[in-house]
Amino acid sequence: MAGHRQSKKRRYITWAVAGAPVVAGAGVAAQTSMAATTWPAQKTYTGRAFDTCAAPSLSAMKAWHTGFYGAAAVYVGGRNRGCSQPNLTASWVKSVSTLGWKLIPIYVGAQPPCQSGSNPEKLTATTAASLGKTDADDAVAKASALGMKAGSPIYLDMESYDITNTSCNDVVLTYVRAFDKELRAKTYRAGYYGFTSSSAKAVANATDKTDLPGNLWYALWDKQNTTTADWPFGSTQYTGHSRGHQYLVNSKETRNGYTITVDRDAWDAPVAITG
Repeated sequence: MAGHRQSKKRRYITWAVAGAPVVAGAGVAAQTSMAATTWPAQKTYTGRAFDTCAAPSLSAMKAWHTGFYGAAAVYVGGRNRGCSQPNLTASWVKSVSTLGWKLIPIYVGAQPPCQSGSNPEKLTATTAASLGKTDADDAVAKASALGMKAGSPIYLDMESYDITNTSCNDVVLTYVRAFDKELRAKTYRAGYYGFTSSSAKAVANATDKTDLPGNLWYALWDKQNTTTADWPFGSTQYTGHSRGHQYLVNSKETRNGYTITVDRDAWDAPVAITG
């Protein structure tokens, strides 16, 4: 994502039942409309969250549990994930969940073919659909191994790209649809991180909403802790506790002796089901 994607350098270069159609923006109903599937109740968190490249130590998470933040985003996998995750284990997930933290799983999957920079995994028109399915399978396996159960969301991280490039945009949407369709087939909720000017806009404004994510985490660095006042898309889109907003990046903060550089998020959306 903007703050903690493939590399810190790129942060300053870029200023977002299987087969059943699911309509983006229909909130909880969109996540639970698959026939013959019993979905766990959505676990929703509303409040302030943070994301940072590497999951902090358990000691840091204890020190930061002051009430200012109630949720933390963690990078569960993806070939384009920027940081190693020595702290991110099933034991860590269990321990921080016991402390009261809510967790937001992020997966840094394949990136657009028209995106600047080099990534270990990039999309092509030929591979988009198959990679979407494969990456979703990997995302579910990684989240499950960490103790994030069925019914949890997984937010696919798609960085900024030129959405006016029609062929590139079509490839991205093919990948996103395949990823989301496979998530739902495995009873995981589909979420998406992107920029309001590009990757999030492409999903929100897509004419065909089939198999697009039901939860949108939008990057708009306006320093407003809200998911409503600055919502840039249709007022009926992503309602019913389906929005996250990354509103501030590169915030160096110290709590009880532990300093971490984080991005701040306003949250009103699903979080992982643990415990």
